[in-house]
Amino acid sequence: MKKSCNKHFNKKMNYTIRQLLIFIFLTNIAVAYAQMKNNNDRPKLVVGIVVDQMRWDYLYKYYQHYNNEGLKRMLNEGFSAENTLIPYIPTYTAIGHTSIYAGSVPAIHGIAGNTFYIKETQSKMYCSQDDSVKSVGNDPENKGGKMSPKNMLSSSVTDELKLATDFRSRVFGVALKDRGAIFPAGHFADGAYWMVDGNWITSSFYMNDLPSYVKNFNKADFTSAYLSKGWQLAKPSTSYMSRINDDNRYEERFLDSVKVTFPIDLSTISSKKGRDVIKSTPFGNTITLQFAKELITQENLGNNPAGVPDFLAISLSSTDYIGHQFAINSLKIEDTYIRLDKDLGDFFNFLDTKIGRGNYTVFLTADHGAAHNPQYILDEKGNGGYFMKRELQQDLNNLLKPEFGTEDLIYNIANNQVLLNHKLIESKNLDTERIKEKLVTALKKREGVSFATDMERLQVASMPEWIKTMAINGYNYKRSGDILIIFDPQWIENYRDKTGTTHGAWNPYDSHIPLVFMGWGIKQGNTHAPVYMTDIAPTIAALLHIQAPNGCIGKPITELLDK
Repeated sequence: MKKSCNKHFNKKMNYTIRQLLIFIFLTNIAVAYAQMKNNNDRPKLVVGIVVDQMRWDYLYKYYQHYNNEGLKRMLNEGFSAENTLIPYIPTYTAIGHTSIYAGSVPAIHGIAGNTFYIKETQSKMYCSQDDSVKSVGNDPENKGGKMSPKNMLSSSVTDELKLATDFRSRVFGVALKDRGAIFPAGHFADGAYWMVDGNWITSSFYMNDLPSYVKNFNKADFTSAYLSKGWQLAKPSTSYMSRINDDNRYEERFLDSVKVTFPIDLSTISSKKGRDVIKSTPFGNTITLQFAKELITQENLGNNPAGVPDFLAISLSSTDYIGHQFAINSLKIEDTYIRLDKDLGDFFNFLDTKIGRGNYTVFLTADHGAAHNPQYILDEKGNGGYFMKRELQQDLNNLLKPEFGTEDLIYNIANNQVLLNHKLIESKNLDTERIKEKLVTALKKREGVSFATDMERLQVASMPEWIKTMAINGYNYKRSGDILIIFDPQWIENYRDKTGTTHGAWNPYDSHIPLVFMGWGIKQGNTHAPVYMTDIAPTIAALLHIQAPNGCIGKPITELLDK
């Protein structure tokens, strides 16, 4: 009897084990199948947000002001790369936007400055200038609209998305600045829009007429509506961190006769300077995101009938205009970021409703940071200073004249680079190498200069390796200068009577930027490992299962991918 019971028990156990094994086997197959099935899952919409001139430390400096729906939401729900660096110099707007979306550097993508000079012809070229196209949305010959991405030599991640989906994905760019909309949207974009005289325009590179919804948006004249209300503090003045008086010598005035103290009468200012004054207020960002919402709605982005992802590239330019004018310790900057945080929260809530929470991916970064106002630093007993570009150019030309018997051997100093007049040098049969040597020697002795070097010999330059690498990455032989000047920390060009500030240098205040991802396919967390601006595009490419841009030198940030 005992033997029979054991036999029956063993038989039952074997059956149970077999059933369990079958269940595990089928479960594994189902999981594997699900994983295979989901390998090509992608977000419905990717939104890239570049906050122009946003330093990394602004994420935390104004953290106490942020609500839970804007930047705090990104930091709490998303993934932050806390040590994201720009790997080239000069650190300017056009280069930053191009490098983010191309995953590349000026040496390859060719956008060597906001404005650069073609070495062969010595002709000045604005980064997105295209004289072959017409302005659309205002006077066809208006130079503000004669723009395209033709000067960008490599592809963008948005271009690669278009190619990967046989042009079924819809791609748009929106920014107050043309360069902030055009380069992120790429060569194959369905549209790019920027603001001229308070209205959204584009160029014939993209279309021959504005869509009716853009015309209607312009007719609604939100620009004038915001200007008429003026600029008041968003919160009680006692809650602000800034300890500098609202009226101080570090800030440039809108008008000589009008103080820049709160509340600011934007209506009077715009009546004298035009509606583009909106760009130098927080409401430039507000209206940009408002227009972005309208574009998403009217173009039905994130609901592509082909089942492929769409892409919207947004640049928020007002932070840069305000920073340049008022410097970074200003009450205006603090109020701008309070308002920006609210605008971002409203925008994310709109995406939640329109696209669905978890159905879109958004990333936020910056094209560059900004220096403190040097006079402010000097007044606080720090080190810093100013140089005058025209004065420096004249001094260097005067230095060369006695030995070479010729004036104007330097025809410009741009992007912290000396540009030699090679046509004149060749016509006079002068020794180019001797001219360079004399300039480098003189510049090294000049106050405020850390390093000076021949840009064709950067590899052997006597400077720290990281600065050398940044210089090499930023050097495009056909579009860069001849001698690179590296100024001491906190030295900037004095072009506004020591008011405001600027950027362009290798230093962390210019090259350390925020980078936060949130939404579909993104883990929650952060990393303090070094990450580079050029890693953004390949990360998005990995998320979308598409090829990286054709000039990409970056690597995907694998820690943030929830795959």
